[in-house]
Amino acid sequence: MTALHKDDVDAEVASEPWREKLRTATAGLDEETCSRVALVTRNLQEVLGADNVVEALKRRDQHLRLYWGTATTGRPHIAYFVPMMKIADFLKAGCHVTVLLADLHAYLDNMKAPWELLEKRTEYYEHVIKAMLKSINVPLDKLQFVKGTTYQLSEKYTKDVYRLSSLVTEREAKKAGAEVVKQVDTPLLSGLLYPGLQALDEEHLGVDAQFGGVDQRKIFTFAEKFLPQLGYKKRMHLMNPMVKIVPFYGSLCTSFYYYN
Repeated sequence: MTALHKDDVDAEVASEPWREKLRTATAGLDEETCSRVALVTRNLQEVLGADNVVEALKRRDQHLRLYWGTATTGRPHIAYFVPMMKIADFLKAGCHVTVLLADLHAYLDNMKAPWELLEKRTEYYEHVIKAMLKSINVPLDKLQFVKGTTYQLSEKYTKDVYRLSSLVTEREAKKAGAEVVKQVDTPLLSGLLYPGLQALDEEHLGVDAQFGGVDQRKIFTFAEKFLPQLGYKKRMHLMNPMVKIVPFYGSLCTSFYYYN
């Protein structure tokens, strides 16, 4: 692991409250732990549960487990390198990382991926993502790839979907997915299920934290509110900043992550 001084943590602590929590939580820690914290949190816009992240990284007998999910909808583009590079940081810090190929989510999001294309689309995503990771020397043997439908159609998961649906109002579900799920005048019920499924993924993947863009924030806070009501622990959430949509040949390209 590349050594990073404790000052690397302090240097970015200024305006955001979560960075103040990070400063307090890392006070007096050894250089190795501060190095791991710096790797995990650098270039992030926000961390929900920053103090818990530090506590998890202090443990020597257990790795921080987190996942990054991607709905298998359109074609992966160059901006996917941003989460790929962050995944490299997580691995350098000794984290256990799962990549979720969220095929069922892709279908639920206004059927962006038709049911009959889900399997092939998911295979395509896995090949592309693995190639991107290899190109920046990320060791694939340290990653776990999981296809959503391998567990999201199970009896236990389905029961949790029903349990969660008895707690969540239509307004709460719509608000949680507002920045992620395609917004239409007459939304389908499938789009309202999307945030709940993403929340349940945290429990059923057995992770401590979820990583995603800051556009996922409402889903993350949704998960923090409702998972404890199901008897599950609240997870930590790490968010990359986003770049505004930019013009491209007279149309608009997909918004993407920013990394420096």
